[in-house]
Amino acid sequence: MAGFTRVKDILENYQSSVYEKDVEKFLSAYSADIHMYDCWDNWEVKGVTGLRDMVTGWFTGLSEEGVYLKVTFTDLVVEENSDLAFVHCAVTFAAHNEEFGDKLREITNRFTYCLKRENDAWAITHEHSSLPINGETGTGVFNLR
Repeated sequence: MAGFTRVKDILENYQSSVYEKDVEKFLSAYSADIHMYDCWDNWEVKGVTGLRDMVTGWFTGLSEEGVYLKVTFTDLVVEENSDLAFVHCAVTFAAHNEEFGDKLREITNRFTYCLKRENDAWAITHEHSSLPINGETGTGVFNLR
């Protein structure tokens, strides 16, 4: 466990580990029994082993494509007490070309995180990402902002 003493530390770890494509750093913010609902290929992930597989595939795909991601949190709401925290926000993922740094594309998802204290440090125990759905086409709407 990385020892995240503030909820903000978890979010900063998310941003930097995605940018660096560092699987172990990314996973350090998650509880071993993480339960995740994702809006991408895997509808649901239970446990850090499944999350490791998913994140490894994600970061490997980014490397093969030659891009890095900059993550930005907006509309951030954090509610916490001594043992539990709840976070919801919009998360924008901006893909940049590794060689030249120019922005290639971006998407924005909605995220909800539930955290609990484990050994005096915050850990994500539940994560839910979602997109609004276009009622006429049935497809996700990535950039309502």
